[in-house]
Amino acid sequence: MTLPESAGRESKVIIVGAGFGGIAAAAELMRHGFREVTLLEAAPGLGGTWRHNTYPGAACDVPSHLYSYSFAQRAEWSRLCSPQAEILGYLRTTASTLGVDRRVVTGSRVTACEWDEQACTWTVRSTEPDGSEIERFADALVLATGQLNQPAVPKIPGLDRFEGRSFHSARWDHDYDLSGKRVAVIGTGASAVQFVPEIAPLVGELTVFQRSGNWFMPRRNRAYPAAVQLLFRRVPAARRAWRGVLSRYIESLTLFVRHPRTWGLIGRAQSALFMRRQVKDRELRRKIWPDYAFGCKRVLFSSAFLPALQRENAELVTEPIVRATAKGLETADGRHHEVDCIIFGTGFRANDFMFPMRIKGSGGRTLEKEWAGGAHAHLGMCVPDFPSMFVMYGPNTNTSGGSIIFFLERQALYLRKVLEMARDHGADAVDIRPEVEAAGDRDVQSRFAGTAWTSCDSWYRNDTGRNIANWPGYMSEYAERTRHADPADFTLVTRPGIAEPDAQATARA
Repeated sequence: MTLPESAGRESKVIIVGAGFGGIAAAAELMRHGFREVTLLEAAPGLGGTWRHNTYPGAACDVPSHLYSYSFAQRAEWSRLCSPQAEILGYLRTTASTLGVDRRVVTGSRVTACEWDEQACTWTVRSTEPDGSEIERFADALVLATGQLNQPAVPKIPGLDRFEGRSFHSARWDHDYDLSGKRVAVIGTGASAVQFVPEIAPLVGELTVFQRSGNWFMPRRNRAYPAAVQLLFRRVPAARRAWRGVLSRYIESLTLFVRHPRTWGLIGRAQSALFMRRQVKDRELRRKIWPDYAFGCKRVLFSSAFLPALQRENAELVTEPIVRATAKGLETADGRHHEVDCIIFGTGFRANDFMFPMRIKGSGGRTLEKEWAGGAHAHLGMCVPDFPSMFVMYGPNTNTSGGSIIFFLERQALYLRKVLEMARDHGADAVDIRPEVEAAGDRDVQSRFAGTAWTSCDSWYRNDTGRNIANWPGYMSEYAERTRHADPADFTLVTRPGIAEPDAQATARA
C-alpha cells in the first residue's frame, strides 16, 4: 500500500477544558509522542469542577485512591474521600509533574469550533481575558468540558426582586458571612448534602426546600491512620491492592441499579435501615423518604445531612416554591418564608455538555441540531460528520457506581489510538461511520430496559425519557470496548487532491 504524503506528519491537538478529562487526554497524548497539544481553559487556572466548587464541605464521594489517575497514584491522601482542596492540589501537582500545565492557556473561553473540509482542520475561536478574539487551528479537537460544569438555577418568578444575597453552590460567595442569617437552601442533591451540615451550626435559621427525597448510604470519612499512610507510601503494591478492593466495592452500586428486583432490594434495605436509624421523627421521615426505586436517581453518601435537618434551627419544606418576593420565598401552601440569603444547591445543566459553544462539522452540520433529540456518540466520544472530534465525559459515560476518572483514562487511551491510526495510515482525519455509531447507540439504550434508571425522571434523562448521561454497564465493560480502535469503524479523511488511503488495507492493518 502506498501511503499519502501526509502520513506520519505531526498532528496538532486542541483540548477544550483543563479539568480531570482534559489533563488525562493531554497526558496520554504527550506520553505517546504527540508534541503539539494545547489546552484552552476559560478559568484563570486548571482544575475544572474542583476549582469551581469551593463550598463548605466540598469533597468527593468516591474514594481518592480510585478517584485519581492510575498512572499518577498518590500515597498521601489524608482520608478515604478527600476534600476539594486536596483534590485540586493533586491535579495541579500531577499536571506540573507531567508538564501538562505548560500547555494550558488560561482565561481562554472557546466560543466556536468549525471543521474546514478543504484544509481538514478545526478552526477554534476563543475570547481572551482582554476581550480580544483569537483563532487557532488544529487537526484534532477534544472537548473536555464535562457534564457538570454549568450551574443550573431554577426559573423562580420574582427572583430578580429578591433584596437579599443569592448564589449557586458551585459559585460560592465566600465574602458573605452566613453567621446568624436566615438562609434558604433550594435543592437537596449531592452538593447540598455536603454544605448543609457545614453551615447549619452557623446560621440563625435554615430552611431547606426539597423537591424529592433521596436514598442515603452512610459516609464515615475518617482520616487514614498514620500507620496506613506509611504503608501506602512505602508499599506501592498495597496501594494497588486497595484500589482494586475499592473498585469492586463501589461497582456494587451498579449491580444494585442494574438489577432493581433482586440485588437492588438489598441496596434499598441497607439504605432504608440507615435512614430509619438516623431519623426517628415520623413526620420528618415521611418528608425525606424517596418515592422511587433505589438507584433511579443518584444515591447520596452522607452521615451528617439528615441529622442537620433535625437541628432546632432547621426546617425541611417539601411544598413547591411558587414565587420569590423582596424578602423571601412563597410556597404553594401560602406560607411566606422570610430569608436573608438563598443558596442554590440545584446541580448543573448536565445535558447541555459544551453548549452554548457552537460546533460545526462536515457539510455545515451543527452539533446542537444533531443532538436536538438527545446527545449521542460512539462510546460517548465520536459523532458522525464531526471528523477527529472527541468528547470527554460525553453522552452515556457517567457512572452511578464507579469512578469517572477510570472512564476518562479509557477515553484518553481510545482517542490516542484513533489519532495514531489516522497518522499511521496517512489520513488527515477520521470520522466514525454513522451505522457504527447508530448501532452502538441502540445497544446502549436497549441495556437500560429493566434497570432502576428507567423507573423515574432524573437529570440522567431528557424530556423524551432517553438516558443521556449514564453508561448502562460496569467499568470493566467500558474498558473492554475502548481497548482497541477498529479502523473498520471509521472513514479515513484526506484533504482534496491527496490520494485517499486504502480503506480495506487500513482495516486489515
